[in-house]
Amino acid sequence: MKNYHLLVALLFGLQVMASNAQAAESKQGAVSEPGAGTVWTEPKTGMEFVWAPSGCFQMGGDGEAFEKPVHKVCLKGFWIGRYEVTQKQYRQIMGKNDSIFRGSNNPADRINWHDATDFGKKMSSSTGTKARLPTEAEWEYACRAGGMHELYCGKGAPEKLGWFHGNSGMTTHPIGQLSANDWGLYDMSGNVWEWTQDCNNNSYKGAPADGSAWESGNCVLRVGRGGAWNNNADILRASHRKFDDAGGRDNINGLRVVRMPQ
Repeated sequence: MKNYHLLVALLFGLQVMASNAQAAESKQGAVSEPGAGTVWTEPKTGMEFVWAPSGCFQMGGDGEAFEKPVHKVCLKGFWIGRYEVTQKQYRQIMGKNDSIFRGSNNPADRINWHDATDFGKKMSSSTGTKARLPTEAEWEYACRAGGMHELYCGKGAPEKLGWFHGNSGMTTHPIGQLSANDWGLYDMSGNVWEWTQDCNNNSYKGAPADGSAWESGNCVLRVGRGGAWNNNADILRASHRKFDDAGGRDNINGLRVVRMPQ
């Protein structure tokens, strides 16, 4: 009987050791991420990026037909610009500044989709930090801080969050002057429209569910997000979308970029 109890104790001890080893291996193999809102600064341009952690959210809204159907999207974590790309940063990378509303810390404007895409490519080659436009899903996920914000890209009234027709004086403003969202992102509502990678599709039927760009549809038109200095507050909603000519240059269009994994 004594030997039996010793054998049981020995087997139990081996099971505990195996369980602990398995847990340790699982923990060691897990991919760790920065905390939501962690900031990383690109040294050449001084551009700040904020970490948007892996997660799922409900994309879309109950407004216009092109905001429907609301659907679940799950994304891997990514770095996204804390601010819109400024005229100083744009000139540093592109060697020019064609903005209408001049100011080194104002967002670059009069940017078409091709300009915005080229900016990401040239930033990648000149700084070693791979950059690109966000996908539409990445943009909305970051705007909503993973689902914490329902209406705008942050909490509170629109005049606290972004520059629009009601408070802009019909011009852009330097970045970061109003309130950030819960992940520390500024001006995602208002100031200038921000280009995304995605092509025009008039609803979310068949949209990617993994956060990737929707690269089929009417690609002559590309999706802009966030609204601008000349829009009414309802256009600043997190779910609102604009379809615009990829080649057109307007003083309402700018950009924000994502930092790709190194």
